[in-house]
Amino acid sequence: QVQLVESGGGLVQPGGSLRLSCAASGFTFTRYAMSWYRQAPGKEREFVAVITISGGSTNYADSSKGRFTISRDNAKNTVYLQMNSLKPEDTAVYYCHAVDPTAGLRYWGQGTQVTVSS
Repeated sequence: QVQLVESGGGLVQPGGSLRLSCAASGFTFTRYAMSWYRQAPGKEREFVAVITISGGSTNYADSSKGRFTISRDNAKNTVYLQMNSLKPEDTAVYYCHAVDPTAGLRYWGQGTQVTVSS
């Protein structure tokens, strides 16, 4: 079955870094654009970053631009989110998202908690 399993979340101090991973299985990873979203308590889920199927193009939300980097390893069916210079407002559950732009299929992971606090 389709699985997106996030890992790498945790507690980090402001200014610190974390690297999230999302391991995909059960579908053809190389047909899917991959994204990260996040949802803070009491707020709607919001877009963080996206990477195209080939990995040749990326796009970021203004809040993550310049601090976060999305990447993918198609040989490992894994997408990453490197987060630097973390701020308390980055605290949220981070979700991995896969979309097949041709078929319109979408999948979500279960999320990983990121807490930025001193």
